[in-house]
Amino acid sequence: MEYFFNTFTQEYLDDILVRLAHHSAGIEGNTISLPATVSIIVNGTLPTSSGATVREFYEIENHKQAFERMASHLINEDSLSVTIIKEIHADLTDRLQYDKGQFKKSENMIIGAEFQTASPAETPVLVTQLVDNLQYRLDNAKTSDEKLLAILDAHIQFERIQPFSDGNGRTGRMIMMDSLLQEGFSPLIIEKETKAQYVEFLANQDVEGFFQFAKERLAKEQKRMQAFQNMDEEQIKYD
Repeated sequence: MEYFFNTFTQEYLDDILVRLAHHSAGIEGNTISLPATVSIIVNGTLPTSSGATVREFYEIENHKQAFERMASHLINEDSLSVTIIKEIHADLTDRLQYDKGQFKKSENMIIGAEFQTASPAETPVLVTQLVDNLQYRLDNAKTSDEKLLAILDAHIQFERIQPFSDGNGRTGRMIMMDSLLQEGFSPLIIEKETKAQYVEFLANQDVEGFFQFAKERLAKEQKRMQAFQNMDEEQIKYD
């Protein structure tokens, strides 16, 4: 995969993808370990001792093609669209869902949630409105904090719409990363260990709480990104 934004080394891109796949799938119940995720993403193999199911393997592996698609859109400077959202969902649910890349045809619910997700009839309009509103807010934002708030708010709304029959969490987190990188932010990896806190932000539409949560993680990620950049520069120096 090519460098983009002139700051992302290949090693760092691999690191983002591995952690995103491991944690994003893990939030949804995937049990594959971080070392096994490295093996799947980097080598295309699953250790026989992992005990993972075929479904779990595909949930991890599919992140690779979705991430590559996202990167190509970033390189081309394509703004987020309904088409891109459907493409990323199709990549993430490849070999897992018969209706990959298609909005839901039946009502769905989030386990334990007290709010009602969007109806199938409402979904196309609501997703279009979400994309348009996000772009408007980004275009008119005066500070980076305003941009970050817009992106996080859009993620919360996406998860409350639940536009697909399944795979909404993985898709939502991937398109949130797309928007963040498009606007020059560091990647945001939501660790599976923070699932309870994250789900609470979504359930309560707590944009401000999610904002503080994200700011802390983006600052740490900036340091990680710099460390990979320093490693790359050292390697170039001694080659």
